[in-house]
Amino acid sequence: MFTVEEISELVREIRRENGFPKSPFRIDEVRYNEEGDKLFIIAHDRTDKSVVIGNSFVIGKLRERLGVKQVTVYSNLDLEIKRRKVGEAEKLLSKELEFLLPIIEAEKRFPPRKWPEVKGEVKTLVFMSFNAKALLGFAERLHLPHDAVGIRYAFPRLKYEPIEAEPRELFFPDEEKLLRIAEEGGAKLILADFPFDLGSKRGISLLNPFRLLHIGFFELKYLFGFEWPVVYDKKALIRFITDLTYEGLMESTDGANLIWRMWKR
Repeated sequence: MFTVEEISELVREIRRENGFPKSPFRIDEVRYNEEGDKLFIIAHDRTDKSVVIGNSFVIGKLRERLGVKQVTVYSNLDLEIKRRKVGEAEKLLSKELEFLLPIIEAEKRFPPRKWPEVKGEVKTLVFMSFNAKALLGFAERLHLPHDAVGIRYAFPRLKYEPIEAEPRELFFPDEEKLLRIAEEGGAKLILADFPFDLGSKRGISLLNPFRLLHIGFFELKYLFGFEWPVVYDKKALIRFITDLTYEGLMESTDGANLIWRMWKR
């Protein structure tokens, strides 16, 4: 439906009309997912990607001109890192978590994202950390039997059981506290925004599914939505976002916008 030449020329036109410098760039491939009305642009390298995105302005104008729901830009390096990370994830899974294998295989072929129907049977505890809505959405999408706990008042529009916790735990969950709660409820899996992909303690798996599958913040917003937390620690927020940006799981523009909006609140 869309060609590399067509998209490249439109990007040049948008940059020219809006006073952006004339910067060379190369697009290697475009993929359109008609089912989700999403266009994926694969730039040659990260410099080319930055030119196409144009501080989010160019990509926004491109989406408007094309009349599609979503436009996302990746570099070949981004996708290569993702394939390597996801390939490594297979080796980390215990027998109880093998239900994740079809999701991992689907992520290797991303983009577009086409997850098969998966039914997990592991009792799960979801801790409502920063990506609370996505964590809940992930548990529901995989049909995991789950209970949700979180910081009191942090997500007033979401349903969960409040527990005593410090605001910084929204970004850096307390593993021991969550393990105790999981043990009391008989859960064998904990989902949270852990600063690692997968770990195991006392026979319980601790999983950050988005690190394991190398899915960034921008994609999560479109997959499951995002709920702004109203209780949080400002310093922990900055450290959390800089960590995600360093690991390639958040664009620097998204990170700066999040900090600005959350501090403004």
